[in-house]
Amino acid sequence: MPVSDPSAPSVPLPGHPAHSVDRAFLRMERRHPDVRWDAGGVAYLSGPPPGLADFRAYVGSRLRRLPLHTSRIGGGTRRPRWLPDAAFTVDRHVHEVVAKGPEGWDAALHTALDAPFAPGAYWGIWLVHGHVPDEYAVCYRFHHVCQDGSAAAMTFRAILGEGEPSDRPVPRKGRPAGLPRRMGTAVGLGTMFLAGSLAVRRRRPAVLPVARTGERRLTRGRVPADALRRIAEAHGGSAHDVHLAALAGALSVWSARSGVPLPRVTALLPVDARRPDEEQTWGNRCFALPLELPVRTAPTRGTGHRAGDSPLRRLEHVMATTRRLRGERWRQAIQDLVQYMPDRPTAWYMRRMLSPRVTDVMATSMPVADKGGLGNSRVTGVALLPLLVPGHLFGVGLSYFGEWAETSFVADRALPLGDLLPELWEQAVGELEAVSVPV
Repeated sequence: MPVSDPSAPSVPLPGHPAHSVDRAFLRMERRHPDVRWDAGGVAYLSGPPPGLADFRAYVGSRLRRLPLHTSRIGGGTRRPRWLPDAAFTVDRHVHEVVAKGPEGWDAALHTALDAPFAPGAYWGIWLVHGHVPDEYAVCYRFHHVCQDGSAAAMTFRAILGEGEPSDRPVPRKGRPAGLPRRMGTAVGLGTMFLAGSLAVRRRRPAVLPVARTGERRLTRGRVPADALRRIAEAHGGSAHDVHLAALAGALSVWSARSGVPLPRVTALLPVDARRPDEEQTWGNRCFALPLELPVRTAPTRGTGHRAGDSPLRRLEHVMATTRRLRGERWRQAIQDLVQYMPDRPTAWYMRRMLSPRVTDVMATSMPVADKGGLGNSRVTGVALLPLLVPGHLFGVGLSYFGEWAETSFVADRALPLGDLLPELWEQAVGELEAVSVPV
């Protein structure tokens, strides 16, 4: 028998308008119903797992802080809105997968990754256990029409997190007098990225020579978060710059070992564009920025190919691109684009940037929380589940949890030597650390 959410407000919530990015994802889902448009994350916990009934009651008790999760899309296709779902039940959204002993852990986890949502549901949570008595996982997945990574991190903190959410960079409140200049900057920024996509689209070849299975696989790596920060400080960049440079180095080695040629790789970076006063739990407020990864860097004159492909040269390449994106002016321009761009240009831009003829990899990063738990269980690690677009090599997520920076790769099972990617990323971080941080 379905269990109603005990924490649902007694007064119906007013309709919440869907954002233009929400509507863009909604259109893509309707045009391509065979494509999986979901993302999410996995939390790994130490301690005995709860029973399914208790876990459902626990999730239900947390939903008061997450009104989107008890809502549905209404209002038609022209003006869709998030409305309270009178038929909402926790049972339809919270599920269980039991592993058949220690050997069944991988199969159980990937069952949660690939399980379909219940009819009419936009999200789901799977309790995964059974491989050992004192460890389990919680897998959270959502349709991208209703959330982006920042909103999903808020969901994690509401259900499993402790402490305050991590700071996110947002521009200061703009002055109305500066709006014309800001809009000019925003239009110029969008035009620049679109022009770049037009040039790439004409010459990009197909990447993978193998047929896809449609089954996603998750692999993980981790390094101390301080290692990324120390490397970044040594060169005046950010920890995310270090991650992307290491990703490029890992792809260079992976390409040589797998036999998959990578003459050019472009990563798609989601950027949170919420205003300082904007609710984090509702919908999408992200902008997709393409960034060419220096998998094959040009050699420095007189040093040969090896020096050209050095870890530091890759980091310099990434930093040269991202430095201006972190500036106040460009971040404000991104925020203005997301806030003011009409539906049709937004949908057209999103379709173009997600196209495998323009980008090859979805690369997201998110500070999740300092710590987390469920009852007496403690969260020991977190893996992001980025969107895996058909035709992309993989999706990669960098999450910060506690003292660790954890990278997760979501790829089709057919990707050659895909299981090597986390290890190669860890090695690439180590190479950067060796040439950056004094012993």
